[in-house]
Amino acid sequence: MFHPQRIVCLTEETTEWLYLLGAEDRIVGISAYTERPPRAKQEKPVVSAFIGGSVQKIKALEPDLIIGFSDVQADLARDLIRENLQVFITNQRSVTDILNQLLLLGRMIGAGDRAEKIVKEYRERIDSLRRAASERKVRPRVYFEEWDDPMISAIHWVSELIGIAGGQDIFADRASGAASRERHVRTEEVIDRAPDIYISCWCGKPLDRQSVLDRPGFDRLPAIQNDRIYEMDPAIILQPGPACLTDGLDALLGMIND
Repeated sequence: MFHPQRIVCLTEETTEWLYLLGAEDRIVGISAYTERPPRAKQEKPVVSAFIGGSVQKIKALEPDLIIGFSDVQADLARDLIRENLQVFITNQRSVTDILNQLLLLGRMIGAGDRAEKIVKEYRERIDSLRRAASERKVRPRVYFEEWDDPMISAIHWVSELIGIAGGQDIFADRASGAASRERHVRTEEVIDRAPDIYISCWCGKPLDRQSVLDRPGFDRLPAIQNDRIYEMDPAIILQPGPACLTDGLDALLGMIND
């Protein structure tokens, strides 16, 4: 059976996964947003951002597989397909989706056994943490903010990971919204749901703590009153791959159990 030998990764999580599978030698192009593993940017040429990329630059690499993520990359995928390139787009949104996608990619490149071993370890840990969380008498309420203007709450897998870590996402009822606009929230709603923990994870800019403190009514939040304001690196939680299941989950555990 043929397995791809020249792979372009349009998002970071695929790059990290291929490195973990020992298949980094097959990667011929990566996203500009790649942070994990750190050496990837020194070893691989950047060929795309997230929404867009250089079709001609990608084509020149003669890839036999291009892997992307989500409907956001639909236009780029269309342009690449029109150039008769092999494109595979995933759209994982839940923890189960992420685990299944990692297994699928492992099989696609002929590393199914190694992928199954790693995913088994992820699943065992997640199941153990779920059991521990179910036994908690008190689960702190968590407001995870993906963006500040407009205010956007946690995407599905982040909401699930908050629960796995022992917390309770105050906007879990909106987490299944695939489009970010479906997860827009208002200041008044946050106040009404009274989070015990506030986590900032603004993709592309650092937390402006004072701007959060200055929001009308936020001084009444338990999270603010008890100084449980945290900042999280988007690279470890907003990528639907190995990072969120390892370092991202670890970070949530630390914040929720602080």
